[in-house]
Amino acid sequence: MQVYLVGGAVRDELLGLEASERDWCVVGATPRAMRERGYRQVGKDFPVFLHPETGEEYALARTERKTGAGYHGFEFDTSPDVTIEEDLSRRDLTINAMARDTGGTLVDPHGGRRDIEARKLRHVSDAFVEDPVRILRAAKFAARFAALGFTIADETLELMRTIVESGEADTLVADRVWKETAAALLGPRSRVYFETLRAAGALKAVLPEVDALFGVPQPERWHPEIDTGLHTMMVLDQAEQLSAELDVRFAALVHDLGKATTPVDKLPSHPGHEQRGVRIIRKLSQRLPVPRACRDLGMLVSEFHTHVHRAMELRDATVLKVLERSDAFRRPDRFERFLLTCEADARGRAGLEERDYPQAGLFREAFAAASALDTASIAAGLDGPAAGTAIREARVKAIADRRSTRTPTAP
Repeated sequence: MQVYLVGGAVRDELLGLEASERDWCVVGATPRAMRERGYRQVGKDFPVFLHPETGEEYALARTERKTGAGYHGFEFDTSPDVTIEEDLSRRDLTINAMARDTGGTLVDPHGGRRDIEARKLRHVSDAFVEDPVRILRAAKFAARFAALGFTIADETLELMRTIVESGEADTLVADRVWKETAAALLGPRSRVYFETLRAAGALKAVLPEVDALFGVPQPERWHPEIDTGLHTMMVLDQAEQLSAELDVRFAALVHDLGKATTPVDKLPSHPGHEQRGVRIIRKLSQRLPVPRACRDLGMLVSEFHTHVHRAMELRDATVLKVLERSDAFRRPDRFERFLLTCEADARGRAGLEERDYPQAGLFREAFAAASALDTASIAAGLDGPAAGTAIREARVKAIADRRSTRTPTAP
């Protein structure tokens, strides 16, 4: 039995990065032999084992043969005579198709080290087209390593287009689409993920709501970049600078989805896009397993981001309405993420990336003033509806008092 360190750990070592996890490939073993050594078997599609002490994953070397459509349309061979070179040949990209034996020798049959030096993401073989998930993975790695200068090789991008044209991209399962998309959103330069999918023609297949934004115009007065899709990518850039939270970055991605459904005769304005976006986000989150926190923040930002942008013009009662509708008094942490996403939207515009955003400060101060009230005392002796009215009136007054002492340019 021979054990090899494989995949991302080898790649990251050559890149000078700290590996987040280590995966191992075992050659010359059987499931029974692994269990006898104390490894715990997991996984349904093929034998994967957890080390009895470290908990790291050890997979039997395997080959695969395409037998049907989609991600699950494969037959695997995990017999003891499968070699490490045969196992590596089934992997997606050359930089992920390297291994190290226990003596430290690099096994690199497909030039992964060369492609790391050239900063290229290149497919291992033409079998790349057999698995549509590889479109998502290639786009994810393009985003993850964009800051290091990596780009997708032209011939690999062409194979990605071939997968889309064959209809294989339509077989991608919702769970896997969300898993790879969420990983891209949590990483650096996530816009590259969506731009790569679009270049391959795959964004329309996996996230048609986002793809539809490209080419949709906006008023140049407010959006010098004009194109709504480009604006969305710029908002993602800003969201990454402001927050590491998945729900903030997802909300940045979906905040303007309603603009893709604006009637042509209304363009470049987008009246009512906020509510239309809420409905689209809800449907998207039914199609993909989007976490509730992401869905809810996305819908909240879609519905009320223009309110926050117009904070200086709003009536005090309307400011309170936004606080109430966003559930700020019970969920102040989410309210803060809501404001961060609105700020990302305001800055995600050509030439305005460094603009001040005092509107968020106004809402934070209004929330602080309204939260400072002793609502129990205000509601004492009143029945339900009357108590609610008294608390609301007191909060409006507190907001008004705070705004009256606020200078227009205060942060």
